[in-house]
Amino acid sequence: MFCKQVSLVLAMFYGAALVVASSEGSNLNSRSISDIETRDSTRPIAGFIMKVWPAVIGAALYGISGLLHWIHFFRVGQRYMLTLTIGMTLMTIGLALRIGVSHSPYSLTLYIVEDLLVLLSPCAFLATDYILLSRLANSLGRDIADDCLLIPSRRITKIFVWSDVITFWVQASGGGMSASESLSSAGTTVAMVGLVLQLVSFALFTCLLISFGFRVRTKYPDAWDVQSSVLSVAGPFKTSTTTNWKILYYTMCLTCTGILTRCAFRIAEFAGGYNGYLATHEGYFFLLDTLPLWIAMSLYCFFWPSRFINQDEKNVEIPA
Repeated sequence: MFCKQVSLVLAMFYGAALVVASSEGSNLNSRSISDIETRDSTRPIAGFIMKVWPAVIGAALYGISGLLHWIHFFRVGQRYMLTLTIGMTLMTIGLALRIGVSHSPYSLTLYIVEDLLVLLSPCAFLATDYILLSRLANSLGRDIADDCLLIPSRRITKIFVWSDVITFWVQASGGGMSASESLSSAGTTVAMVGLVLQLVSFALFTCLLISFGFRVRTKYPDAWDVQSSVLSVAGPFKTSTTTNWKILYYTMCLTCTGILTRCAFRIAEFAGGYNGYLATHEGYFFLLDTLPLWIAMSLYCFFWPSRFINQDEKNVEIPA
């Protein structure tokens, strides 16, 4: 309970700080290009000078959540949860590299690595939810999974993960091109196409997830009517399993909200171009990209998915 309160306070502080930063106009972390001192008439690769403190806070928060995910993985995890643990680790590294970019704003290599990590790591978060839905549905029984999922469970992971892979490479191509001044316009367009496809794909998945819960509630009230105290289940170090699968279902719905927020922001950012307002004011990146994803994925610190899917009969919590 204490850890949850600390995480909530950190999230509120981080969000409030970034809102203030976003209102500072040209004095923001990522100052407009005209305000930047350049070296030999060369603009910084990112188009602005990144500040250190938001990257430090972001890397610390992702690092803490990622560490908890790894602890869960080694204690009660399954191999399919590597998508989450590795994704959080790479996102932490990407944010930490922003510190290096701040001190070396003309380093093309450093910027490309940092940019690709923070742009592409969230693809692993999407893949996590794709994998979880089919496994969660099958844990309720094959008959429920086949009847309540609009797409057969055995195809959900294949369809959406392959969609994730395709959009991953499209974004990677665009992100790499955008680092070159001569190809920045084309690269931005390519990356935006990948982001739009990713948003459409994940929006369809979100509809599939919501539809699944609605159909279970309507057609299988006994399966839906499972109860247990959320507080008795939540915890960053708990390993006991539980029969209340709905807690994981609602957690997944919340993660979808954070991911969709991030996807929408990224599209708006790339639509504005390499020199656009959102692209050159990094406060919005932390507020509408980094923070929603961190909140969404940190929920799994307290509700580790395999505790709800792979139940051990010797260690099942009795519903309240």
